[in-house]
This record gives sequence, structure tokens and C-alpha cells, in this order.
Amino acid sequence: MSRDRRWWHVDPAGLLVAAVVAVLALGPGLLPRDGVTQGVVSGVVAALGYGLGTAVSGLARLGGVRPRRRFGAWLPVAVLGVLVAAFAVAAGGQQRAAALIGAPPPSNAAFLLGVPVTVAVVALLVAAARGLRRLTHLLRHRLPGPAAVGVVALATLVVAGVATSVALTVTEAAFRARNDEPGVSGGPPERATRSGSPTSLVGWDTLGRDGRRFVAGGRPAEQLAAAAGRAPRDPVRVYVGLESAPDPSARAALAVAELDRAGAFDRSVLALVTPTGSGSVDPPIPDALELVRGGDTAVAAVQYSTLPSDLSFLIDGPEARASTAALLDAVRARLAQSPPDRRPRLLVFGQSLGSLGSQAAFASLDDVRARADGVLWVGPPHGSEPWTGLVARRDPGSPEVLPVVDGGRAVRFAGRAADLAGGPSRESWESWESWESWESWESWESWEQPRVLYLQHPSDPVVWWSPGLLWRRPDRFSEPAGSDVPPGQHWYPVITFWQTTVDLARAQSLTPDHGHRYDTLLVDGWAAVAPQPGWTAADTDRARQVFGG
Repeated sequence: MSRDRRWWHVDPAGLLVAAVVAVLALGPGLLPRDGVTQGVVSGVVAALGYGLGTAVSGLARLGGVRPRRRFGAWLPVAVLGVLVAAFAVAAGGQQRAAALIGAPPPSNAAFLLGVPVTVAVVALLVAAARGLRRLTHLLRHRLPGPAAVGVVALATLVVAGVATSVALTVTEAAFRARNDEPGVSGGPPERATRSGSPTSLVGWDTLGRDGRRFVAGGRPAEQLAAAAGRAPRDPVRVYVGLESAPDPSARAALAVAELDRAGAFDRSVLALVTPTGSGSVDPPIPDALELVRGGDTAVAAVQYSTLPSDLSFLIDGPEARASTAALLDAVRARLAQSPPDRRPRLLVFGQSLGSLGSQAAFASLDDVRARADGVLWVGPPHGSEPWTGLVARRDPGSPEVLPVVDGGRAVRFAGRAADLAGGPSRESWESWESWESWESWESWESWEQPRVLYLQHPSDPVVWWSPGLLWRRPDRFSEPAGSDVPPGQHWYPVITFWQTTVDLARAQSLTPDHGHRYDTLLVDGWAAVAPQPGWTAADTDRARQVFGG
């Protein structure tokens, strides 16, 4: 057997390219990384780099170009030394990134664990690639060359397809079983304002795990009173599960009947929430609205899937839009039966995949404002509309992570409370050369009703991940960094895409109000979109304190 065919053979060109991309992957991303996570990030791109370097080296040899000298064992040792040094330097950057979001910083020693993880990931992926190549080589003794490659490729696709099908089947079964779990320790609520109660039109056993949690939740009356500064009302919470009715139209009709039964149309605001893929309504969403409005609210949600959001996006994406559109149309038809001065304000909400499905129910921003009295969309996935179009046509000079559209007349964007208190702060963008143009916008103080608000953290990978990161440099890399991401970020093809993909898995495991966690900022969002008459910044501060307490 030739030396080049040994499993442990290291191609010098491949090793050098792998080292370069592994070091580039150490640069700061949206979220701080610990050593193990960094090892996975660097290891995968290093394996790709090794394959690229090996391919270029092979092509050079085919062209008759050969190195004048051979590299000995010192090259892998030198590359390992460079990795250790690079990881040691990068540890400081990750510690600074953690400080920006108030997360525990990784120690230098812990971050250096990324070096062996990087080596292990590269070794595993390269061994797998060589295994496929060896299989192809063995088949070539029995089949023509192209046929051998085709058989291996087909077998790989079949195995991957079967594995994916089995994984999806198991996942669907697991989340269907999860949906049947009780979700709460007690039984059905006794309050008539909740779905699943004795007088409810929706059976407790049909709500699903997340639906039961939603209707059983909420803040006590004393907190509602303290936040709103007045006597509270008992909030209405309506939920219709997948098992409550057979299709989106039937579930929407049931939701409207349930809202009528619970007295929702006598409240000051009625919010339609598009849940995440599994049917979950994150507790801070209704809690924040109920605190701001003192419980004079009705919140309704209809389940459209049992899968987690990432899988639901791929499999049940159209269901989210269909469910939201059916509920919106049914509620608007019911509102049309009441005199205009006796109708609640119709609010629309969606977070993450719920935001994607909620936005898809509208044709344009004008359509949004024509059919809703206030909209709050949180952590919108990249590519959702109308978000993408609005960001693309933002006013000249405004940054991608905090765009301004038409001077903030109808729609606004915020990543923290200061962005809603009179516009983007000078402190946030003190290095922005076009700041003077912001101060000339007379319309900023006049945010017209109905208001549309997007909440998006600069550090939220759900907002900034897209397939285009593979080959296209987003505008935000040439603009000042957002308030909770490290400055000096660079975009590299493939590498930045993979960094952001890994960040997606950790987006909700961070400190509050960073990444994909919006928590307290929801209070500011609801206070901006649907404040009580006479509501002031001091009232928002009070509600925020109650929310956080």
C-alpha cells in the first residue's frame, strides 16, 4: 500500500489550509462561545479546509507540480502550536463578548479545551471522507470508475434519506407524546375567562401540553394592579389545540366562539398570538401585555403543529400562515358585528417561527396596518416578509441591525428599551458617521397609529441566519456593531455561515434580553404598540419593575 493511501497520512497543503480556516473561525460571532463549542466550529470548517487543500494539492500533482521538499513530522506539531496560541488569544475576545451580555466568561484553561475538540472533529470527518473514498476504490475493481462513484453516492443518499425519515418519524412521535403530557400540576382552571374551564367550549384534554400551560398561567391580581396603577381585571386567555377541531377554519371558528363566551370582545385590547411550532406561547408574551393593560385584555392562540420550530419551519411552515390567516379573518368578521366604539383594539403578535407565520398572513405593510390596530413581531427569522423588504429599503445611513423606514412613521425596530425612548440613541451609534441625518427627522416624534414594531437583538442568530451567509457579505459587517455583539467582526464565506448556524442552537440559552430571549423588552414593546391612555415612560418603568420582580 502506498504512503498516500494510509489512514494516518496527512497532506501538507490540506493541513495548512485547515489551520488557516480554523484560526479564522476563532473570530467573534453573534454569541460568546465556550471552548467545546469553539472546537466544533473550528473543527468542521478545518475539515472542509483540509478537503479543499488536499483537492488543490491533488490537482497540482496531476499537472506535474510537486513540492521541492518534503515536510516532516514537524509540520503537524507546528500547526498544533499555532492552534494553541490562537485559542489562547481568542479566549480574551470570547470573555469580552460574554461581558457584553452579562454571561459567565470562559476561563483561559476551559477555552483551550477547544484545541483537542478541534483536532478530534477534524480527524473524525476526515476519516469518514476517507472511508467513502476507500469504498469507492474497492468498488472500482468490480465496476467502471464512474459507476463506482455513482453507487457510493447513491448509497450515501439512500442511507441519509432513510436516517432522516426514521429521525423525523421518531421526532414526530416523541413530540406528539409530549403534546399529550399534562403540562401543569393542577387540573382545569375554574375561572370562566380561561379555555378548558368548566364553562369553556374547548375541552381541557384537547388543549395539548403547551395550551394547558398557557391558560393556567398569568400574574396574580396584585401584580397587575401594581404594574398598571389601577384596579385590575381578570385577563381572558383562549387557546384552541390541534385536537380541539379538525382544521384551521374550524379551529378559528371555535376560537371566536370561545372568545365570545369568555367576554373577550368587551376588553380594551384583543391580541392574536401565533405560537411557535410546538404550540408554545412563551409566558412573558401575555404576561407583559396583561401587566401593561392591567388585565383588561384578551389573548388568543391556535395550535397548528406539535413539532419544534426548526422542524415545523421545514414541514409545517404553510400551516402557520393558514392558521393565522383563518383566525385573523374570523376575529375581524366578529368585530365587524360590533359598533366601532365598542370594539377592542385588535393586536397581532408573533415570535420566532410564530412571527414568520404571522407576517405571512399579510400581503404588505399597508395590509398589516389596514387589518390590525397594533403589531408586535419579535425575533423575526431572516427572510420573513414584510421584514426583509422593509430592511432592504431602509432609509439611507440607517444600519441593518437597527433600520429606520420612512423616518419611523409607521414601523420601527428596536433591540433595547433605549431604541424606543425617542429613537436610536447616540450612545448606540456614536461611531456612525451619518448621525446628523437622524437628528433632522422631524417625524421621529410622531409614530402614527396603528403601530408596527419589530424587536430584534443584534445578537439574535434567528434574525441574522440565512443561507446567503455562505457566499454573501451582509451590510451589518460594514456598519458599527450592535449594542450586544463584539466590534470588529469579519465575514468569511462558509465560516460565518457555520458560526451563525451553531449560534442558532444556543440562541435561547443565554441571559435575558440577549440572543433570542426578549423577556423585559416585551414590556417596552407592548407599551409602545398598545399603551393605555395617558401612559408615560414612568408607567413603563413601573411595569418593567413588576415584570422583573
